[in-house]
Amino acid sequence: MGKITFAKRELLDYRTNEAYKTLRTNIQFCGDEVKILTLTSCTPNEGKSSVSFNLAVSFAETGKKVILIDADLRKSVLAGRYKAGAIEGGLTHYLSGQKELSDILLYSGIENMDIIFAGTVVPNPTELLEHRRFGSMVKKLKKDYDYVLIDTPPLGYVIDSAVVAKVSDGAVLVIESNAISYRFARDVKLQLEKSSCRILGVILNKVAMEKKGYYGKYYGTYGEER
Repeated sequence: MGKITFAKRELLDYRTNEAYKTLRTNIQFCGDEVKILTLTSCTPNEGKSSVSFNLAVSFAETGKKVILIDADLRKSVLAGRYKAGAIEGGLTHYLSGQKELSDILLYSGIENMDIIFAGTVVPNPTELLEHRRFGSMVKKLKKDYDYVLIDTPPLGYVIDSAVVAKVSDGAVLVIESNAISYRFARDVKLQLEKSSCRILGVILNKVAMEKKGYYGKYYGTYGEER
């Protein structure tokens, strides 16, 4: 297994860190059988990749062995965003038979957390994700890790997320606050349901905290007291 050390990691404030702890706990209460999670969104830039990464870190901090798979084969941002440096092989290399699984598994430098990056952009991402090689890989990783988190492209744009969801135990939809219409979100949810994957819930992201209301005020005060 290769090793990388992230030169850049998000420093989460108290409120955000608590939100990830709550999200982590809610997922754990979904049941022991929920180990493979697909995360998607309706459109680009809603924050699903950041949510995927920080949720993986949150699980790892509790001692759970977790792997994050970057399955956004069309427009991956993880390697660049977290300054991972040169990556010799990724998911596309494995799915196309150019690399073995051991070649693309990377230790993130964060205790208990490994990662597989997307790899080189390919002309046939959906076909690669539909290949039995992907499903077999996920099943193997489920035996080796407590949680397998899969970051996928926006389902409102391409079908890849629904393909990945077919081999997952649960799916989570990340939606940016006040960014998309109810109808669009509903259509994406219906598309996700066609995969027959259990939808665990929705993460409302990028909420304007100046409009935090009662609970925001409560948690804000609580954080200051801590």
